[in-house]
Amino acid sequence: MKKLVILLSALIVALGCAAQEVYAPVPAPLSPIERTHGQRVVGTTTDVAMIALPVATLAGVIIAQDWEGLKQGVYTAVAAGAANYILKFSVRELRPDHSNYHSFPSMHSTVGFATAAFVQRRYGWKWGAPAYAVATYTAVGRVIAKKHHWWDCVAGAAIGAASAYIFTTPWARKHEFAVAPVASETDMGLCASFTF
Repeated sequence: MKKLVILLSALIVALGCAAQEVYAPVPAPLSPIERTHGQRVVGTTTDVAMIALPVATLAGVIIAQDWEGLKQGVYTAVAAGAANYILKFSVRELRPDHSNYHSFPSMHSTVGFATAAFVQRRYGWKWGAPAYAVATYTAVGRVIAKKHHWWDCVAGAAIGAASAYIFTTPWARKHEFAVAPVASETDMGLCASFTF
């Protein structure tokens, strides 16, 4: 119950920071810097990765019927999002492309690393390593796309991973989860087993 009260308080503060943005004077951004075609492509792929990773994770959690994991994932998302918004609207750092003052910290990195750390902590490194690879691409891509400075992405990654490690407990040990390769003369694949 204490975690829920803390999360709701953080969410209220974050919403207050967002509301303050509407009324507080903010310097006008400088004229935007034109990004190259490659930078725009990387920016678009990082947008897709930021959405695809949590959606795929949510689908996996629902398929596994891991309702405790779903609750922990929601706590992780709320904590990471609230911390990110509080900092984003308090620090007001200019983006490298001069588009606005919401550079620090990187929300893409926060979402990516919160999801990856949740997956790794809850289901193990077999699933966490690919999730971390996508999260790392997202963070590096935001720097390449001139949407964030490197320190924005490092801070976002730390916020996301810390949130997941605070709220997530391992699922694999409790349910004796195991994944093993299976092969025959004509087929190959993976076999997964766990107990309820």
